[in-house]
Amino acid sequence: MTGRLRRGAVGAICCCAVAVGVPAAAAPAASAHTVSIGGTMPRDLTPPVSVLAGELINASTGAVLWVQDPAAERPMGSITKVMTALLVLKAGDLSRRIRVTKAAVRYVEKDGASSAGLIAGDVLTARQLLEAMLLPSGCDAAYLLATSYGPGRAAFIAQMNATAAGLGMTQTHFTSFDGMPYPTEHSTYSTAANLLTLGAAAMKYKVFREIVAQRRYSLKRTASHHSYLWQQTNLLIGSYAGALGIKTGDTKAAGNCLLFEASRDGVTLLGVVLHASPTSNPSSAIVAGRKVLNWGFAGA
Repeated sequence: MTGRLRRGAVGAICCCAVAVGVPAAAAPAASAHTVSIGGTMPRDLTPPVSVLAGELINASTGAVLWVQDPAAERPMGSITKVMTALLVLKAGDLSRRIRVTKAAVRYVEKDGASSAGLIAGDVLTARQLLEAMLLPSGCDAAYLLATSYGPGRAAFIAQMNATAAGLGMTQTHFTSFDGMPYPTEHSTYSTAANLLTLGAAAMKYKVFREIVAQRRYSLKRTASHHSYLWQQTNLLIGSYAGALGIKTGDTKAAGNCLLFEASRDGVTLLGVVLHASPTSNPSSAIVAGRKVLNWGFAGA
């Protein structure tokens, strides 16, 4: 992947797979090999993580710093909701009022999907539903946004695939608006490289950046809706200096996943880890993301 060009939302590419000029394909295991960078402390060629796929880039230059099977097509769970958010943001009208339907509530109850705890009959704005979808990863909120903005969920999913194609995400396909495994575990999929393109596109929107950088969002009760408190699932926010977002993902097939961005000392890194180990630890992707960022900033 050395010298691979990244196009579109990520920006101009220059540079090679690792900061020391070693091609990613030739990079040995991090646990056994280090390299001296300009006479400084030795640095591992790859971050010490166990993931099935991942990638880290300098978000400003597009330089690829680390790759692990970046072209592998894999399910990514609720990272899918970043595309759902992107479509809503592109359409605009975030003050649109959307009623919580019984069908949306049944959807999460029936399939055990992650929920924002929305209550049927409440009326929320599209902006508030973005909060409910991106922070606690509410599939009920995703259901309502897709239904309203499609209009209809099938039309919305068709728009997701068209937008992916327009962004150059040629190894991405959506069959759901939330990453749930329909009709099969692997029917919604993407690659590490494609997901970085998606993350960069979404982070161009101020509203998106504001939402994914929050630890929680509190909504007071009004005549239109109940009160809600939505907690961030990306535990890098508030615990990792410089963390800016973006989104967690977790299904049986996808494993523990994280699309993330952080900035320190004028350097912004954008990365993703897919199916982090051990899968029995629900925080494994958070741990892996932290290690990848530490590794990236250490060589910046």
